[in-house]
Amino acid sequence: MRTAVIRKEHFNAAHRLHNSSWSDEKNHQVFGKCNNPNFHGHNYELYVKLIGEPDRETGYVYDMKKLSDLIREEIIQKFDHKNFNRDVPEFQELNPTAENIAMVIWQKLRARIDLKYDLKITLYETERNIVEYPGA
Repeated sequence: MRTAVIRKEHFNAAHRLHNSSWSDEKNHQVFGKCNNPNFHGHNYELYVKLIGEPDRETGYVYDMKKLSDLIREEIIQKFDHKNFNRDVPEFQELNPTAENIAMVIWQKLRARIDLKYDLKITLYETERNIVEYPGA
């Protein structure tokens, strides 16, 4: 009886989409206003989905308080009100697209969550721009 549990979180962060091996013209062509050298920000909505068997004693698939604390420690405290390009080590060489942000979130959480759980990240960069990362 595999069941999914989902924790929703929120954080705000700034970034600039930029490929340093490209010219300014090409960066502007590909990334448009998202290549603004002064950065721009988003109000991200994060959904962390775990799928597993409910525990016979607790009835929980995963303790949601424990999941909330883990997300706060690994993601919110490190990303909220930060500039991805300048403040977050994972993005010093990695373009902070929504796709890459979701992948990094997955990697950080996967390292701390037992492999018996399937893990999927859904990240809303805007109401209309949404990325899902189900893992490698």
